[in-house]
Amino acid sequence: MQAPRFEELEHTADLALRVRGQDLADLLRNAAQGMLQLSGAVPQAGPRSRRELQLDSLDRESLLVDFLQELLFGIEMRQVAYPEIEIHDITDTALRATLTEAPLQGVAKPIKAVTYNDLHIEESPLGLVTTVVFDV
Repeated sequence: MQAPRFEELEHTADLALRVRGQDLADLLRNAAQGMLQLSGAVPQAGPRSRRELQLDSLDRESLLVDFLQELLFGIEMRQVAYPEIEIHDITDTALRATLTEAPLQGVAKPIKAVTYNDLHIEESPLGLVTTVVFDV
């Protein structure tokens, strides 16, 4: 039986996800999909646009946080959702991706920030796994 790509975890005051991925690109895509689902960021029908994203970070945990924060910024400031995310190039400290953006229909549970609370990406027999905590 295959482990789920992400699952919501109980957390006292915030929201948390356990995320899995075969590699770092897969982990970041699954974390993004989990965060969008957790927040209830729903795209509406309408024109789609594509935006290139390049990030440089200190390590892979920082890259994960920076990537998710970039998506949160788009949700809050530009009112877009992300129905498709393509990661083209990735290392432990940098990525190049194409984000498909759609007009945002709404958000059920607004997320303020991605935290570093106990954030550590670990190797597992199936790839990589981490827990991401979101400030709400």
